[in-house]
Amino acid sequence: METLPYGSWPSPIDAALAAAHDGKPEFVGFVGDEVWWTAPRPAEGGRRTLVRRGVDGTEEPVLPPPWNVRSRVIEYGGRPWDGTVVDGTPLVVFVNFADQRLYRHEPGGTPRPLTPVSAVGGGLRWAEPQLLVDRGEVWCVLEEFTGEGPTDVRRVPAAVPLDGSAAEDRDAVRELTAERHRFVTGPRLSPDGRRAAWLAWDHPRMPWDGTELLVADVSDDGRLTAPRTVAGGPEESVAQADWAADGSLLYASDRGGWWNLYRDGRPLCPREEEFAGPLWKLGQRWFAPLDSGLVAVVHGRGATALGILDPESGEVVDAAGPWSEFDATLAVHGGRVIGVGAGPHGSHEVVELDTRTGRARVVGAAHRDPVDPAHYPEPRVRTFTGPGGREVHAHVYPPHHPGFSAPAGELPPYVVWAHGGPTSRSPLVLDLEIAYFTSRGIGVAEVNYGGSTGYGREYRERLREQWGVVDVEDCAAVALALADEGTADRDRLAIRGGSAGGWTTAASLTGTDVYACGTVLYPILDLTGWGTGETHDFESQYLESLVGPLAEVPERYTERSPAEHADRITAPFLLLQGLDDVICPPVQCERFLARLRGRDVPHAYLTFEGEGHGFRRAETMVRALEAELSLYAQVFGLEPAGIPTLELGT
Repeated sequence: METLPYGSWPSPIDAALAAAHDGKPEFVGFVGDEVWWTAPRPAEGGRRTLVRRGVDGTEEPVLPPPWNVRSRVIEYGGRPWDGTVVDGTPLVVFVNFADQRLYRHEPGGTPRPLTPVSAVGGGLRWAEPQLLVDRGEVWCVLEEFTGEGPTDVRRVPAAVPLDGSAAEDRDAVRELTAERHRFVTGPRLSPDGRRAAWLAWDHPRMPWDGTELLVADVSDDGRLTAPRTVAGGPEESVAQADWAADGSLLYASDRGGWWNLYRDGRPLCPREEEFAGPLWKLGQRWFAPLDSGLVAVVHGRGATALGILDPESGEVVDAAGPWSEFDATLAVHGGRVIGVGAGPHGSHEVVELDTRTGRARVVGAAHRDPVDPAHYPEPRVRTFTGPGGREVHAHVYPPHHPGFSAPAGELPPYVVWAHGGPTSRSPLVLDLEIAYFTSRGIGVAEVNYGGSTGYGREYRERLREQWGVVDVEDCAAVALALADEGTADRDRLAIRGGSAGGWTTAASLTGTDVYACGTVLYPILDLTGWGTGETHDFESQYLESLVGPLAEVPERYTERSPAEHADRITAPFLLLQGLDDVICPPVQCERFLARLRGRDVPHAYLTFEGEGHGFRRAETMVRALEAELSLYAQVFGLEPAGIPTLELGT
């Protein structure tokens, strides 16, 4: 074991390696007996392709570049594909990112458009396609822009002809219901085809605040008639609904303080843990009913497991394996269950659980160690005490290297990571971006601050009208506790975050003296601007619950906005922004920097063409990671090898 100062340990995990392994499989499904999913391609412009696993176990991409299987509905998207087998041949439909059209595709052929292009605003967009071959249609969510503004938009369940007759004709798209709600999910048909169920909600609610579960009859002409609300409301979030094989309706509701499962209104497995989560993407699935009557579930308190629920006994049996987290994507076929799992020492993989044998195995996107796993961090699940004695959940990743240690008496620098959302959480999984820092001798602490999901409604309600207060306080409480207990160097603490985490980072730098520097990625910086037209429709009234109604508390928007207090910032910072970001647009950063001008605060502002909200291209991620490390090196007095120096201006 050699001795070198923290932050100067040589590491085989470089930025290019971390970027190459960014992203994960999503939106799993069965096409006949085959398992299919979408997969990231950072080296191919950040696109997502569709991958199939044949019955012989071979994996192959279905669509070559430039096809990009990704929807922009509510900007965060949703399930972008569906598939089945017709006359022994796979038939799939998918949304292409560039034009947002829905396409029909048979492998070996050329994709054919099923939907038209609209020149109005953001055009026509589609999500959650469901192939109904017997009807000759694809049922899905239609998002249609009616003007040039980001909130000039309507959404409705719709049916697209499978024969391509709507490819140039908007009128050939059949709307399934009258427009009743601002937001809807895709309708799920009952086993007998006579009823359909879907979720809906309206501004200013977000789906984790309150949704309605609607059920309608399916008429002979294929319309959804007489819709009625059977669950949910302004203060009850139903996150998912689906039909069991016997025709009963299953749904996940937080009416008891936790997202639990219900069958026709009766609780199936009442527990103080979550069986669902925040609906950021349409078509997320935390449970899937099997023909046997059992239900595959993703559940947990904090971290999530894949299990099988027996509705009659209420018992859940979890799959055994190295996975500590499962994502909100499930598919079932006979007795087979497919999900996406990951763990502290393994990246996201496609996992199959055989309900007959109870055996779980990896069937796709298998984790392969790109370096000796001895270089991976060893996370510690911690609960800290925040202001007023409240609990604050966190994952602490100490510096770790198999061949190096620091000189006796030296304490390591630490970076607090604030997750996005903010109604979300940091999962306990292997992340090579974290390993990029810990393997060099820089600790990381992911904070699931008050407002995070995974710990019940009361925990996530802590952020109601307290955004910029509770999140900032909780991150600071973790950072200072690490310093007080002798885990971290008090003088070498940093904070970083993207999107809502970028907000928390900037608010921490302008409102506290805890951190020596910070990295702010595609942030919200000006609440008033963001809440009055500078963002997209889905989150355009999110601040009503996070901060309060603008018309009633305008001074709160001013007081909490980092852009209004650029004069308070003294710590060096790095600001990273995609120029195509419509969720947190560049104007937020530009306004902040204009107000900072002349303050002599060392900083750098890096922008990236072709990047939106969240970086997807390998070259962008490499530049961003190396710039971030260079910032810490300059501020903390570190000497990492082979890292380009970030130029800090004032």
